[in-house]
Amino acid sequence: MFGFKAKGQGLLGIDITSATVKLIELNRQGSRFGVESYAVRPVPEGAVVERRIRDMDEVVMTLKRAIDHASPRTTRAVVALPTSAAITKVIQLPMSFSDDDIEARIALDSDKHIPYPFSEVALDFQRLGPHHRYPDQQDIMLVACRLQDVELLTTAVTEAGLTPVAVDVEGFAMERAYRALLPASLTLEQLEKTTDALLDCGASMTSFHAVTGGRIVHTRDSVMGGRQLTDEIRQTYRLTLEEAGIAKKRGDRERYEERLLAPFRTSLVQQALRSLQLYYSAAGAREIRRLILCGGTSMLDGFVQQLARESGLDVVLADPFADMTLSKRIDVTALSRDAPAMMTACGLALKEIAS
Repeated sequence: MFGFKAKGQGLLGIDITSATVKLIELNRQGSRFGVESYAVRPVPEGAVVERRIRDMDEVVMTLKRAIDHASPRTTRAVVALPTSAAITKVIQLPMSFSDDDIEARIALDSDKHIPYPFSEVALDFQRLGPHHRYPDQQDIMLVACRLQDVELLTTAVTEAGLTPVAVDVEGFAMERAYRALLPASLTLEQLEKTTDALLDCGASMTSFHAVTGGRIVHTRDSVMGGRQLTDEIRQTYRLTLEEAGIAKKRGDRERYEERLLAPFRTSLVQQALRSLQLYYSAAGAREIRRLILCGGTSMLDGFVQQLARESGLDVVLADPFADMTLSKRIDVTALSRDAPAMMTACGLALKEIAS
């Protein structure tokens, strides 16, 4: 949303979380998208808390390691604010308003829409089209956040040697990546009737999103993630954080599955079922067609099967790169393994080249 008016072919999507920095380089090749490079690198504990940078030096060093591994052909990058850090609101303004008119009106009425001093705010807007009831009015999506949140992200990117071209919102990136999962043959009418659920299982948070017509219409966050399992493994077997992360990723049954992994997996399934129940209790909730899993924790051994069995839904792991071309530099096996965790980064890299 917060663009810096730069254009070009390739784009880097950079997802900075409390567990990892994920980088993906995409470009457009005719009617298809292509993956040029990618990297995933662990972030030191405490450097990022709730998706906010706390130790700039550590984050920049991690990002540089990801860049060195990926060797991208572009320096143009898009990063994401956590959805909770952004204010998103649809307002109505006259159809006759130009972009300058819209900016002036938003500035004039800022105290009605934004609970921060206007001088401390970064904002952007997007025209959504005519109002459904009043043809002389248009819907405008207003997005605002604290300027310091934008500056933290752009500083990290710049100090790592990249050029920030936009700061997006995580939810918008997730929507963009979700639409990349849909078949190209899907018509607009079919899309409007399609409701799926995204379950984003991260390191410290699990987010449930109901998506209708390609837009997130319902969200529920749970304070539960893979870091909890990692900490349990570390404490039980007296491992370092790195050793515990490797053990969790390998799914080492002999050492800990029945004692630690199985109960954690069951708790994660129960959280997902609870989110489904709360969604269906809302007025106007549509029937969910399938449940798409993303985030690093979604790849826990047996999680897909158990969730499918207990929910009765079609449950799949997200792979936004399935229909993309891959550079010869890409480790296909590694990208396939990491794909569910790359949804936000993919959506960021699609920001300009998909438009």
